[in-house]
Amino acid sequence: SPQDYKGQKLAEQIFQGVILISAVIGFVYGLVIEQFGWTVYIVLAGFVVSCVLTLPPWPMYRKNPLSWQPIIPEINPEPTQKPQETLKKKKHK
Repeated sequence: SPQDYKGQKLAEQIFQGVILISAVIGFVYGLVIEQFGWTVYIVLAGFVVSCVLTLPPWPMYRKNPLSWQPIIPEINPEPTQKPQETLKKKKHK
């Protein structure tokens, strides 16, 4: 079952939060040890963690299911012509 709107908002907030925190930690750590490569590794690790937390349809994202409208039966159940069929019957002059 897909995520609901509140679940999508939560997933987006978690994704942005994890990326931001990993970027700050990576920047500070890279600055302290003077190795920019570690900054990139930490940000990439944060990206992977945020993907694991937000991409699967975890139950925490499905707490507010959408209520769909009921199906309304058709008034005229006879098959109607497709627009392509009506075009084929017209004679072009």
